[in-house]
Amino acid sequence: MITSLALTDFRSYASASLPVSGGAVVLHGPNGAGKTNLLEAISLLTPGKGLRGATAQEMGRREPGEAVGRAWAVMVTLDEEGEEVRLGTGVQTPGAARRIVRIDGETAPPGRLLDHLRPVWATPEQDRLFSDARAARLRFFDRLVFAADPDHAATVSAYEKALRERLRLLTDGAEGKPADPLWLDALEARLSEAGARAATARTRALTALQAGIDARGDRPFPQADLGLTGEAEAMAAAGADEADIVGMLGEGFVRARGRDAAAGRSLFGPHRSDLTALHREKNRPAAEGSSGEQKALVLNLILAQVGRLADPEFGQKAQPVLLLDEAPAHLDEVRRAALFDEIEALQLQAFMTGTERSLFAALEGRAQFVSVEGGALF
Repeated sequence: MITSLALTDFRSYASASLPVSGGAVVLHGPNGAGKTNLLEAISLLTPGKGLRGATAQEMGRREPGEAVGRAWAVMVTLDEEGEEVRLGTGVQTPGAARRIVRIDGETAPPGRLLDHLRPVWATPEQDRLFSDARAARLRFFDRLVFAADPDHAATVSAYEKALRERLRLLTDGAEGKPADPLWLDALEARLSEAGARAATARTRALTALQAGIDARGDRPFPQADLGLTGEAEAMAAAGADEADIVGMLGEGFVRARGRDAAAGRSLFGPHRSDLTALHREKNRPAAEGSSGEQKALVLNLILAQVGRLADPEFGQKAQPVLLLDEAPAHLDEVRRAALFDEIEALQLQAFMTGTERSLFAALEGRAQFVSVEGGALF
């Protein structure tokens, strides 16, 4: 569990520290007070760009007249079975593009953070997840896959890098510069291998998450029947060998060369896959639901995820930490209370934000309440 959080020149905070008692933490205050900044700080203690998807340069605090953000730092202290562990991240020079990670004061690769902390989050941007752009849904789902399977992040990163290089070669060829066929073959081999691994990991995660949702039939949250579109994922779901998926993708990339060159974008591959959801009770696509319905479906999916990660049988040391920005928004009183009860029942550490303390009335006496205003915590 996180026992303390400290920020230096991060976003709206010149300096802030927060002792954490464990369990649920409610951050309440007016819009613009800095509540989401605290969640973002915790979300950075995992590989990637955090819940806002921002760059390191955007995170440093700036006074009026300062052209670039200051050097900034985020640090949390954890209690791991009675042992204290310190995790930190930040940049050492103003405007630096690359953040560093430290564990107990020693520089470490970002992937090592997952040995200690696995943040899982939901933000207001996901309240209409199923009716928003396909790419946003796939990024959301890949983050869920990655939280349980850290290798998935490296796989997706390798795939995206090879995809960019292939497209550059193809578009150069479209402009009269001949693409090197040997280099194209090599890139497409890398793409096919990484794409097959990504599709297999997604399919495996979807099966586990669907089982988690199905086991939650007695909860007051709507259940979703999940699916993944995409040829590679369909083959993985049907039990195809990974080598067969690699072969299918390789042939597909070769066929798509001319079309991709003409379009100036990659129109084939697992990056084009999509997460689908059917509202089971209403038997209609989740995309047709209201913001409240979509939020409830997303929360049920996230609760299934954190329940899976927190299960001792899952065999991981790092426990999930749940970050819910504007948690009560679009939820009725019954579902708000049910959400809080589940967080407590799962023995989760959760950080939640909201504009009014009264929205968390069901947690009075069971959570730590922190007032956030003007970059200060009370």
